[in-house]
Amino acid sequence: MARGETVQQKVHFKGKDDDFVVFLDSADDYKKWLNDKSIPLAQVVSSFKIFVTHKHGAQGPFDGASKGALENEFGTHVDDEVIKQILEKGTLQESQMEERQGNTNASIGSLGGH
Repeated sequence: MARGETVQQKVHFKGKDDDFVVFLDSADDYKKWLNDKSIPLAQVVSSFKIFVTHKHGAQGPFDGASKGALENEFGTHVDDEVIKQILEKGTLQESQMEERQGNTNASIGSLGGH
């Protein structure tokens, strides 16, 4: 049984001091939002969480961005305002996550240890 196949969509913004990432629900909704700001952000982003990658570009470890880091880079720490700036100035990144195969219940039959 194949599981886990998905497309990950995010917007990456390279700042002066760090790299910031916001995850999207849909790249199509993001592209529509760029031309029509009346579309609610909740329809575009998967969560109102801003991630920082510690200068590792769009890859690497994702940590929640601190209010200080947001204030230094964007002049505000209000999530909605920062997300709008990242969406407007950042670049869309899409990556395909491969499906994975595996046992769903390793304790079945002779596969399990007693």
